[in-house]
Amino acid sequence: MTFRFACKTLSMAFMALAISVCAVADEELLTIDDLLALNSVSDPQISSDGAWIAYTVETIDVDADTSSRQIFMASIDGSDVVQLTSDDDSASMPRWSPDGRYLAFLAAKGDDEAKTQVWTLDLRGGEAQNYTDIDQGVESFAWSPDGKRMLLSIVDKSDADIAAEKAEEAGEEAKPLPYVIDRLQFKQDGVPYLDASRTHLYVIEERLGESTQLTFGAFDDADAVWSPDGNWVAFTSNRTEEPDSNNNSDIWIVSAIGDAADRQPRKITNNPGTDYAPAFSNDGKQIAYVSATDVDLMWYATNHLAIVSATGGDERVLTAKLDRNVSRPVFSEDDQSIVFQLEDSAESHLAVYDLATGNIDRPIRGTVSVRGFSVHAGSYAVGLSTPELPLELFYLGDDELRQVTHTNADVLSGIELADVRNVTFDSADGTEIEGFVFTPPGYKKGKRYPTILRIHGGPVSQYDFSFNEDAQLLAANGYVVVISNPRGSSGYGQAFSADLFAEWGVRDFEDVMAAVDYTIAEGYSDPERLGVGGWSYGGILTNYVITKSDRFEGAISGASEVNYIANYGHDHYQKDWEAELGLPWENREGWERISPWNDVDKIVTPTLVMGGKEDWNVPIQNSEQLYQALKRRGIKTQLVVYPDQGHGISRPSFQRDRYQRYLDWYDTTVRGN
Repeated sequence: MTFRFACKTLSMAFMALAISVCAVADEELLTIDDLLALNSVSDPQISSDGAWIAYTVETIDVDADTSSRQIFMASIDGSDVVQLTSDDDSASMPRWSPDGRYLAFLAAKGDDEAKTQVWTLDLRGGEAQNYTDIDQGVESFAWSPDGKRMLLSIVDKSDADIAAEKAEEAGEEAKPLPYVIDRLQFKQDGVPYLDASRTHLYVIEERLGESTQLTFGAFDDADAVWSPDGNWVAFTSNRTEEPDSNNNSDIWIVSAIGDAADRQPRKITNNPGTDYAPAFSNDGKQIAYVSATDVDLMWYATNHLAIVSATGGDERVLTAKLDRNVSRPVFSEDDQSIVFQLEDSAESHLAVYDLATGNIDRPIRGTVSVRGFSVHAGSYAVGLSTPELPLELFYLGDDELRQVTHTNADVLSGIELADVRNVTFDSADGTEIEGFVFTPPGYKKGKRYPTILRIHGGPVSQYDFSFNEDAQLLAANGYVVVISNPRGSSGYGQAFSADLFAEWGVRDFEDVMAAVDYTIAEGYSDPERLGVGGWSYGGILTNYVITKSDRFEGAISGASEVNYIANYGHDHYQKDWEAELGLPWENREGWERISPWNDVDKIVTPTLVMGGKEDWNVPIQNSEQLYQALKRRGIKTQLVVYPDQGHGISRPSFQRDRYQRYLDWYDTTVRGN
């Protein structure tokens, strides 16, 4: 299989993916324009006849300063690719009807006030027709097994919605209302304030029919799936006395037929930790799901594959000895195994658990990142990325893995990318740390280059064998880039991840510094021209780096926290802060001990501080405080705040601006331009 931007061969050996790369002469370097032109592929769904894969493609319109997502389908051999939804409206969540006649999806069609509804396309021809007309819109949906009903997730109307409806009925202009809050958890990034409205489940019997509510109460219900006979719905919900105070979600089941008296949800799991992502077996007797059993370790706990009877009973954790995170479980069609995604080291695999033997096979393994899959008759459609390849669709059938889509081939044609090397090295205490070194096109061995240490967010996430836009862009501009998975990262087992618990900025600091020491020792990096930066926890760890080390000439702290106690009750992590550090007035010492704010007087590194004005994940408040402290102390700094943006920067013009500021800041401070 050949790409125009590089010579790459994909081969299967015991269904392990191997990739080789050879250079192409007269190639250009990656630019910001190229990054904005890349399309994001996601959500592969195989049709009921196994002939087509539906998926989404997100595209940036630079001129309109917007992005949109459209539905495509590709034949499994990749010979035909068809766009199914128009560019006028963004669409998502393609799902085939059981008989394969229709493809349903979510879209808000019409004017700017239109709500997201379920739409269906008749594959025999014609325009999309709306299946639902719900006042407040639809969050997600699922076809019933017989294709005659739909399961809907709908958020309750808010007080503002109700007031606006009343004003419209009276022919009056809706007036803003005060936010009246009585919830413990009252903030969430992307939402003004959380009120009493919750997400509940409904069933609609026919197109544009009346919806029947299945779940009620002051609880959010998610991950809803049908039983194979269409009589029951399994879902995830935290129905403890105070759901806002803990992460104890369980798997529940509720009747999808009969009258309201039959619809009392029944709890299937009893793990005090987090249970989610239920999937019925095809005979309807069992439910597979994901379970985190170590309550005290919150997000540091390993997410295991588990199984339970559909009537409840003893839950069984199937991957306790594996100690790696799993996700997206589904039963094979013969119910003899469970297919899931498996995170292992810096790799993400497609895995199969054999229920009879307990063995785990990995149909797609190796130095790849699998993100999303669909199963049909023992074959798989997967989203797959490598360090040289942005995510594309692949099809695995008859022991052969082949690429189906080439969405970004034209964009990357003629572009020479960075060489990416997977490396390991020892941290200060001897712990092995994994990372990647990106060398710029034209790299000359023996020459030392200005080097940027980029740090991932999370903290419980990881850099893997996927395409890294930030690192590729910096490398294209002449930098060696080093990234690593320090303590707290998610691919190396629970102990590795939980090492960070209430100990931020200690071993993880040592680990990322070891990454820099490695590139210097191996001759990649100029020790006098080092830079550091990251976004979210990457920005937080950057703050530790610059308060503990004076080795860096330039830093970029993006969407970070620095003065933790000031964020209590201001960001949306109150229950997580309390679980890890306790209440701030009861454990003030613990909060202050790990706060970089208390060492801000030690910073000498010129630092660019950035964030979104509406970010309630990591509020801009701490970035403003960091900037103010640096400015007051006479350290070279600048504060960049993106209006109307939350934790992620979504507006294309702001994405361009951020990339350019990365380059300008590092060029000025690190390279010395």
